[in-house]
Amino acid sequence: MFERNKNKPGAAPAPERPQSSAPIAAAPSAPPTPSRSEAMIGQSIVIKGTVTGDEDLVIQGKVEGTVELGQHEVSVGQSGQVNADITAKTVRIDGEVAGDIKGHEKVIISKSGNVRGNIVAPRVTLEDGAKFKGSIDMDPGDESAKVSLAPKAEPKSDDIAPGFDLKSG
Repeated sequence: MFERNKNKPGAAPAPERPQSSAPIAAAPSAPPTPSRSEAMIGQSIVIKGTVTGDEDLVIQGKVEGTVELGQHEVSVGQSGQVNADITAKTVRIDGEVAGDIKGHEKVIISKSGNVRGNIVAPRVTLEDGAKFKGSIDMDPGDESAKVSLAPKAEPKSDDIAPGFDLKSG
């Protein structure tokens, strides 16, 4: 009654739907990407102590103590003043930091950044105009390996391999 084209000569047949009782499965998609949550310490906030967490952090205020976000990013904004050691995956400095910085991937000091402390990271960027006073260690090696490879103060004659002349080189 309602299907006009069904019985007319020359009319195209209506498309048939497959009849199935099985639910239609969604097409496989890429694994969900974790949303990058970001916390902010505002300009009027002062924190004294240890800052830890599981999200990226932007510091616009003052922090004294330690900042430990090993698998995340720490950004010190232009108004940020940090008197603390910072450990993070990536560290970006646009403000002032007095303390040691350890970046598991990289450390960036922008042209407005001012750092007084030591940096340990496999990649370090100092933009033109950045202020930095300290040392940079870009050896991505293991910390425990560094300790065991540290040279001894003075070799003793017992420590020298047979046939090795200390004076010849």
